[in-house]
Amino acid sequence: MGESSGRSSAETIEFRDVTKQYPGGSEPAVDGLSLEVPAGEICVLVGPSGCGKTTAMRMVNRMIDMTSGDILLGGRSVRDRKPEELRREIGYVIQQIGLFPHRTIADNISTVPSLLGWSKARMSERADELLELVGLPREMRDRYPSQLSGGQRQRVGVARALAVDPPVMLMDEPFGAIDPINRERLQNEFLRLQAELRKTIVFVTHDIDEAIKMGDRIAVMQVGGKLAQFAPPAELLMAPASPFVEDFVGADRALKRLALQRVRDIDLWTVATCRTGEPTAGVRERTAEADLDIALLVDEHQRPVGWLSERGLTGERIRSELRSPADPVVDLDDILRDALSDLLASESMYGPVVGAQGEVVGVLSMQVISQAVGSAPSEVPGATELAASEHVNGAGDATGPDEE
Repeated sequence: MGESSGRSSAETIEFRDVTKQYPGGSEPAVDGLSLEVPAGEICVLVGPSGCGKTTAMRMVNRMIDMTSGDILLGGRSVRDRKPEELRREIGYVIQQIGLFPHRTIADNISTVPSLLGWSKARMSERADELLELVGLPREMRDRYPSQLSGGQRQRVGVARALAVDPPVMLMDEPFGAIDPINRERLQNEFLRLQAELRKTIVFVTHDIDEAIKMGDRIAVMQVGGKLAQFAPPAELLMAPASPFVEDFVGADRALKRLALQRVRDIDLWTVATCRTGEPTAGVRERTAEADLDIALLVDEHQRPVGWLSERGLTGERIRSELRSPADPVVDLDDILRDALSDLLASESMYGPVVGAQGEVVGVLSMQVISQAVGSAPSEVPGATELAASEHVNGAGDATGPDEE
């Protein structure tokens, strides 16, 4: 990661009976909040508008001063630190991103390092490192924010927050202004980044689905600034602490459990793979032994090309005749909820699962997802309609409409 500020290890965050009362307010914005975020974990503050979640987060870096109680970072009170020093050592990502429009991307990333007196060479090297880390090409360093998409600007915002390798990060609705497709991608990429960096993060959202996906622990707050429940996502879904939490989490708690599992955590179906020119006899044998009764055509790197048509198995050698594309291709690291969404969007009962190099490692089916959620296939939204659809990729028998 290169040179840092020397405070790269994660720190615990502890709220001790923290209250914020604004002058003239009828009730506290935050009322007696007590919780502890272990080092290296993501704590999501979630709740309806006006519940005090953003206020609670902004008291960590003293953008808002608490009325009473205390907040400890690594065992030390934030009251013992000057606000400007504290903020330089805490990464901060907001929904509006807040990039300086007349400064280049590299200069935006270097905002805090420049305040700390880093050399130009050191800042330049760090900017390049961070662009690579958040998945942006290095040539973007000399562009301006207006030349980037919303998702790209949000990545720059994350890079800027990581510039001095802070032990703590605050994220206020960081993906809220991004379209759904890019939002899912940014969430997934940030979780992969967090698995590597292990920062201690306070993450604010109003979206319970995002909270369940992103959080190691979730603090559900209710109007009046009171903590309704603080628990890991699985506990929140399985045992809501009150009718308020139960209503806020939603009636589809069983389906939300799909956000707690990744594709790699479940038993995938086996599938026979083949390449053009391969003898058909061996492929037919492997297909008979697999969970799926059709074969998947792959390239020389074992990456999926498409589902093979029965005509492709005619004769002595495999021919590149497909009954449908391989879509959707599912990543081993995808959460099951996102994988289900991909299957439904592609009107497919199953899709090939690929590993880190894009190689096929198995097949994810609607039936497997139904078992993971603990329901019959008819209870998974869209499964019944997919099974009846004549446009399902790879569903039904091995002949398909082009063989009738």
